Amino acid sequence: MHMKSTAQIAAELQGYDPQSLTTERVSAFLNELVAPVTGTENVALFDALGRVLAEDIISPVSVPPHDNSAMDGFAFNGAQLQPGLPLQLRVVGTALAGRAWQGVVGAGECVKIMTGAVMPAGLDTVVPLEFALIQGDTVSIPVNVLKSGDNRRHLGEDLMAGHTALAQGERLGPAALGLLASLGLSQVRVHRRVRVAYFSTGDEILSAGESPREGAVYDSNRYTVIGMLKQLGCEVVDLGVVRDEPALLENALLQAAARADAIITSGGVSAGEADHTRALMQKLGDMAFWRVAMRPGRPMAVGRISTPPGDAKSNEGSPLPKPSAVLFGLPGNPVAVMVTFIAFVRPALLRMMGASTRPQVMLRAVSESPIRKKPGRTEYQRCIVTPSADGQLTVRITGNQGSGVLSSMVQANGLLVLAHGQQDVAAGDEVSVLMLNEI
Repeated sequence: MHMKSTAQIAAELQGYDPQSLTTERVSAFLNELVAPVTGTENVALFDALGRVLAEDIISPVSVPPHDNSAMDGFAFNGAQLQPGLPLQLRVVGTALAGRAWQGVVGAGECVKIMTGAVMPAGLDTVVPLEFALIQGDTVSIPVNVLKSGDNRRHLGEDLMAGHTALAQGERLGPAALGLLASLGLSQVRVHRRVRVAYFSTGDEILSAGESPREGAVYDSNRYTVIGMLKQLGCEVVDLGVVRDEPALLENALLQAAARADAIITSGGVSAGEADHTRALMQKLGDMAFWRVAMRPGRPMAVGRISTPPGDAKSNEGSPLPKPSAVLFGLPGNPVAVMVTFIAFVRPALLRMMGASTRPQVMLRAVSESPIRKKPGRTEYQRCIVTPSADGQLTVRITGNQGSGVLSSMVQANGLLVLAHGQQDVAAGDEVSVLMLNEI
């Protein structure tokens, strides 16, 4: 599969002011920068949740495998129904689920039938128990309660044998697992997990459990990013916290490149004197861009880190060298880390997983209050969406939108997305919201 190098992308970006590099253009470039990883494996269905299909699934059977009853009731030939007239039938047997009833049903007769039972030959309609008037072995069907063919499931109406049940690239959710099980499959071939190495940077960063010290803060980014990676189904290489020393950062990047398909760092990509990640990216590989016209999350670096030559772990037993690892250098502020991950890293990793491309779905909701917005950047504001009494979705922001206010991400159920050219929002205006329930 063709993908562009960071050098090609960087060349295309030469004409763009970094301050005006839109989120849409960044997403398009990332789509060209990354490609699905190689390697597949067979996994049991119970282990396949969140994995991505590596091949089309052709249904070996029809589902259902026979015409059957959609509910408990009485099966009969629907041609006997006449508009405006009741129908009286004699019960001549019982059809149970899991076995076929072998008798013959004539005119004026019916069979008591259970949900899922095979429809006896010549019968195509089921009157539910609650609609039937039963007296002994006689059933009366009132006028106009059903029509011919009602309450019958047709052979193959869900899936037909020989047809594609699920396409390559499908990310398997609970419903897909159930569908595969309905075909009698016990395992499935999927793409291998994408390996992602992560480390936080900064002399001021403390790991959980360390004693507090003046000027230091506890590392939340490591837990939010690794949590999002695990939720996505990635294999995580946790490299902890790396101090702001070029030699230590270089070693961490080389180690990450040798072990992973992608690298995520937080901190070290702004214009500060101690922000070394950008310089090391250019030394160890190449960089496509490092600023995006968005808030929060403007300082974000994207590029590649080359695999160290002669590293025994880099090719995993293959004679071919391991490809360079994609690097996402995310900002240091906790909310900016989460927003840039959601907006850019998550879609890129899904592509690397081999998942079919699906656009993020936005809802439209009415803003409860005015919102200030500068044109020239895309803004992601934490928000809470609720339905009003008339069913209309309304949205309010969570308050302080500072990029360090992580509690606002806990409160929020969505991100209010204000487009690059959009200006102030008035109360009552419709806005776009990206819901966070899946992410």
